[in-house]
Amino acid sequence: MAPLSTYVNKLSKGRMLLLLLLASCAFWYVMLPRVAVNYSKDGKEEFRYIWNTQHRIDKGGMLPGQATADIGHVFPNKDFFMMFDWWSAKELRRCISITPKWGRTTDIYLDERGRIDITKTGPDVISRLKQCAGEADPFRA
Repeated sequence: MAPLSTYVNKLSKGRMLLLLLLASCAFWYVMLPRVAVNYSKDGKEEFRYIWNTQHRIDKGGMLPGQATADIGHVFPNKDFFMMFDWWSAKELRRCISITPKWGRTTDIYLDERGRIDITKTGPDVISRLKQCAGEADPFRA
């Protein structure tokens, strides 16, 4: 019969392997680049939206005071893109192309009319946003 220390040693190695696996998954999850779009609570109408992250499509709606978010890729290739389209029944359609930053959340704030609020959205975030071709300027009426 094997000594008790052999069983304890095998159990410890199994726990360490499980801990390492869980830590790797947690690190991967935390490091995913996230983009959150926050709609002002002073808004008057619902916005419909479409996230397009490398052809992964998510559609939904946002009421005043609500937010929506999506995640990018940890290791994006040269063809990676992330776009956010939003519109209301009364306003022009708007669209931005976003370059998320690895390992952090990019917060974008919309004002009550659905324009990007440059007083709340950080300058480092604004520098990573581009107007989609042929769409209304997301910063102006």
